[in-house]
Amino acid sequence: MSLSRRVIQLLSTSTCALAGVQELWWNVTYVENANPDGLYARRVVGVNNTWPPPPISVNNSDSLLIHLTNGLDIPTTLHNHGMFFNSTSWMDGALGVSQCGIPPGQTFDYVVPINSSGQWGTYWTHAHASGQYVDGLRTPLVLHPAEETHQYDEEFTVILGDWYHQQHSVLLESFLSIGNPGGAEPIPDSALIYFAQNSTYLPPISGTSPSPVTSAVGFNENSTLPFVPGKTYRLRVINTSALSTFFFWIDGHSMRIIEADGTDVEEYPVDLLDLAVAQRYSVLVDARNDTSSNWMIHANMDPTMFDTVPSTLQLNITSSVTYAGGQNITDLGTVSEYPEFNDTVLVPSVVVPQPPATNTVDLEFFFQTMNDGTNRAMINGVVYNSPLVPAIMSEVSLGSNATVQKAYGPYSYILDHLDVVDIVVKNQDTNHHPFHLHGHKFQIVNRASVFDSNDTTLNPPLVEGQPNPMRRDTTVIPGGGSVTLRVVADNPGAWFFHCHIEWHLESGLAVQFIEAPMQAQERAAGNIPSFMYEQCATLGTPSSGNAAGHASATDLSGLPLGPYQQKLGWLPKGILAMTGCVLSAVIGMLSVVWYSMGEGDSDEEIEEETRRRLADKAKGGKLFGMFKRRG
Repeated sequence: MSLSRRVIQLLSTSTCALAGVQELWWNVTYVENANPDGLYARRVVGVNNTWPPPPISVNNSDSLLIHLTNGLDIPTTLHNHGMFFNSTSWMDGALGVSQCGIPPGQTFDYVVPINSSGQWGTYWTHAHASGQYVDGLRTPLVLHPAEETHQYDEEFTVILGDWYHQQHSVLLESFLSIGNPGGAEPIPDSALIYFAQNSTYLPPISGTSPSPVTSAVGFNENSTLPFVPGKTYRLRVINTSALSTFFFWIDGHSMRIIEADGTDVEEYPVDLLDLAVAQRYSVLVDARNDTSSNWMIHANMDPTMFDTVPSTLQLNITSSVTYAGGQNITDLGTVSEYPEFNDTVLVPSVVVPQPPATNTVDLEFFFQTMNDGTNRAMINGVVYNSPLVPAIMSEVSLGSNATVQKAYGPYSYILDHLDVVDIVVKNQDTNHHPFHLHGHKFQIVNRASVFDSNDTTLNPPLVEGQPNPMRRDTTVIPGGGSVTLRVVADNPGAWFFHCHIEWHLESGLAVQFIEAPMQAQERAAGNIPSFMYEQCATLGTPSSGNAAGHASATDLSGLPLGPYQQKLGWLPKGILAMTGCVLSAVIGMLSVVWYSMGEGDSDEEIEEETRRRLADKAKGGKLFGMFKRRG
């Protein structure tokens, strides 16, 4: 198919006429010797042979079209985090859920119909395959409405992220191994803070000497926000980490939250921001009226999730606000305690009352060392494995079997069209976990700090009829607690729901929601681009049938499953091993007794007598109660 025909086909899938199209031509490439933290030069995943990938800024009256060519030697995808996609979930970019992956050397044209989604605010774009966003394929995505809810003079985007010196593939192999049965996550080597304004990164502070590969971008102490006295600034703060929660604040300046994950909210004053992985906040900051000092910006990693804190790891990174060149930077130091932020206190500016629920999906998760010796995550006792056929391709190809939940694998849940679903996420782990739902925003309608407690202060009942619950796409499930998320199933397709800590997703902390299968089939008819199926064929991946590639609703033979929980109690192998140990011990003890009695029998006679006595005991089934009489 020619490029012009392909673009016409893609744009025709939008649900309304396009006011404009912003096209980006990205070639995903390796970039050698990137050294943003100044500590270690490494290979990263960038765009058009540069790193970091360019920030994206779009008017929400436009559609975004990203022509993504894979210049890597492995498949890739691109996920525009938080976008709804309006019944075109095959554009969502989640490997194994919405597409097979882009083969090396080929191109995927991602249509993001922003103009018809009714969305604006702060989002981000990142790879959703093979941990490539950990290696650098991540960037801000800002949607500008014609008129903002809150007024300000100027805006900047603040990008936060943890940073690893080793490749993701190396870290993952060590993480999911029998040498790491406790599941200790790879600890970052450093952290990054850098700034953008619309489609451009802010440069380094004049006079600094950053690494040549990233010399156009200011990082950490080589970066600064230029403030003008009397102005009000909007800061869009994004946590692009693989593991780390960040705490963010500016010395000498107050902040007021005005947005969370693309939802405008009434102004809410805070001393610092608490951002879990993938979360975004916008804050208003009033510049000071004097220029006698510049001020420190703090971005501190939360070490709670770290198994250890290496002496070489700097948890507290800094940048600055500059009012005048040459002035000293006032640093008020770190804080002694980080308070947890309850995002349900935020009030959305656009009122959406809580609708009555019609269905509930309970999801309880925990981590455990499995029967293969690796530590894995399970939701309702199941480890997520990517299906052989992407879920959206199963949904649109199974016909009437598309409504059979089993067809999509044991980690999948079917949602009926326009159901109002309570997703109750219960956390048996002691650490907090940020969960992200693709294709939707949810209302946060209940939180419990201890989900199985009878104490209503710890486990309060859900209150119906809430006038305007907070809405966002990524929220934190506290350790030992639960969160109830109310979602309207109004977006037919296949959508991922997962912990956004990359290492936990890789270990299986995810499920699929198969939404409105019959409606999804109707809306997909003739609209899924043919190149998607061609790319599946290139990769040798099936693109129709159930999760295992069969036309059946129930035959899942060949589907990757497991590993599984270790079984408790005596298993056959364990019984045989213990039997051997007991036999050896008894023979040894009898031999000692026999010799101590001064008998002069030979070794052969002693062994024969011992075996006879053991055989007599075994017939009676009395050897430590472990042996059963055989017929």
